[in-house]
Amino acid sequence: MSIALAALRSFVAYTVILLYIAVAAPTALFIGLVLRWRSGMWALGHLGAALALGLAGIRYRVAGREHVTDAAVVFCSNHESNVDPPVLFESLHRRLHILYKAELHNFPIMGTVFDAGGFVPIDRSNRESAMASIARGAESLRAGNSFLIFPEGTRSRTGNLLPFKKGGFIMAIKAQVPIVPVAISGGRAAMREGSPIVRPVRVSVRIGKPIETAGLSTDDRDELIEIVRGKIRELIRLGPA
Repeated sequence: MSIALAALRSFVAYTVILLYIAVAAPTALFIGLVLRWRSGMWALGHLGAALALGLAGIRYRVAGREHVTDAAVVFCSNHESNVDPPVLFESLHRRLHILYKAELHNFPIMGTVFDAGGFVPIDRSNRESAMASIARGAESLRAGNSFLIFPEGTRSRTGNLLPFKKGGFIMAIKAQVPIVPVAISGGRAAMREGSPIVRPVRVSVRIGKPIETAGLSTDDRDELIEIVRGKIRELIRLGPA
């Protein structure tokens, strides 16, 4: 696809999605907070994510769906592009919650929608606040909600795994729920650094076998991190799904 066509397609996608958010976000708040219809909120979220991916020409394939059940788990994925969150939101779980960077909570109305949806912001620069977020996440996991974490904390520019943050692993241990390793690849080609243009790509998602945390304590977090990191590395080495 030519640069001009990709730029036009990106402009259309951005415009439509901004309009969708302007309409869907207040609607989601009304549905979730007033009508208490959480399924309606999730439907709007998935419609928005699917719309964004479709307009941008982002396709994806998933391998390992047999490892996903209705039980609460923590999906732990590498992170290499801006298209990763919507692809994983669509492909992992119909009511996926997200442990996300607190800075994103400052986006107009989105922070309120995230709160209503049960997403949990974490401020890693404030230990007390971070631990409170981890406790909230663990409580939500015990209530049966699955979470997605990006333990690298930011996108990898090279594709090599960055050091893992500990918060999501502590959350899983506190709730005694499994961690499901996930490898996502291909999205980095969608957006070049510094460019807002989104190019059509095919993204690969590989889901690994759950790793149990039952019986572990927070003292075991470092060993658990290394096990999960190794499993994600193995999934990446398998190549596209």
